[in-house]
Amino acid sequence: MPVTCRVTHYQAGHITPLHHHTLAQLIYAAEGVIVVCSDMGQWVVPSSRGIWMPALTDHTVRMVSAATMWSLYIQPDALLDLPQHCRTVAISDLLRQLISSATTVSGDYKADSRDGRLMRLILDEFVFLPVLPLHLPRPSHPYLRPICQQISDIPDDNKTLIEWAAIIGVNAKTLQRLFAQETGMTFGRWRQQARLLIALERLAMGERILDVALNLGYDSPSAFAAMFKKHLGVAPSEYFRASDTPSFTSPPTNPT
Repeated sequence: MPVTCRVTHYQAGHITPLHHHTLAQLIYAAEGVIVVCSDMGQWVVPSSRGIWMPALTDHTVRMVSAATMWSLYIQPDALLDLPQHCRTVAISDLLRQLISSATTVSGDYKADSRDGRLMRLILDEFVFLPVLPLHLPRPSHPYLRPICQQISDIPDDNKTLIEWAAIIGVNAKTLQRLFAQETGMTFGRWRQQARLLIALERLAMGERILDVALNLGYDSPSAFAAMFKKHLGVAPSEYFRASDTPSFTSPPTNPT
């Protein structure tokens, strides 16, 4: 079958070990927030958003909160020009309803049946999914790894690139060049993106905006809110509200 669907429920803190699928996968976070990690980086998937995973992508999945995942498994040849890289995507209301209907499809179905046309429409709708800026690339260069790990562990660390260069014992321009080569970002932009994704996790767990802002190194909640709105389009107080809980009833879990 070109498309199949499965629903799974997880407790907060659950981690799915490193694995891959022979099929491409679109994970829709119907409830909760999940974090997906691979060699290419980290993606945060808030509720009512999704992540596209190409076939054979090694990855882990961590549940920031209790989560319900609706997974579409797609044959690599089901659609021309399927994306070859992971990406967090917005899920339209139409696609959300289509996925809801797909969870009721079981067993084989014929292409010219109602179920077959439903799955075909899902593929057609997939082409139009907007990509969200919720990816944090992970550099592999030994000069950059300790810097990025420190920022991930202590996000309010405000060392400049010049200070990091002195600690590591290289020229700041070398670090600047490596960041551009390995992440496509400047050092400052990478740190800001790391803080943004950490903020999403902490907000999802119910932390106050004031505490999140100060713990991430921002001078004030307003400075943090301005950064958040610039990149995600809404204030932090509105983000999860904007991801409206689906109006349909979540289907029962399929056997795993």
